Amino acid sequence: MTAPSDTRQYLGVGWKFPLQVTASGGLARARYEHRVEESIYLILATAPGERVMLPEFGCGIHDLVFAPNTPGTLGLVAQQVRSALVAWEPRIDVLEIVVESPTGEPNLLLIKVGYRIRANNALASLVYPFYLREGA
Repeated sequence: MTAPSDTRQYLGVGWKFPLQVTASGGLARARYEHRVEESIYLILATAPGERVMLPEFGCGIHDLVFAPNTPGTLGLVAQQVRSALVAWEPRIDVLEIVVESPTGEPNLLLIKVGYRIRANNALASLVYPFYLREGA
């Protein structure tokens, strides 16, 4: 049986995203569960093709930026998010993806991601805002 600190080590430690400087002048670091959350945001914020050395990395929702705000688009967004997280974040199990458009905000989609961290079975969720810019 592994100690709890060993399972948390698997989650990683790295630079905070976006980069931040600490009061002592060093680079701020993200640890463990917070690192996983930042990784999810990074995957969703990156369009495939943005990274020269890893062109497949990212989430295909950016191809839908000019799509109309319809139930079909919401379903495509959910499918793209699930596919990207399954492909690029091995530390989690995606439990739920809910895409909603708040009343009065026709260009805003709220992508709610529910996930479980595999190393310690911790449940977590986050909301990622995504903006549609419908062509007129």
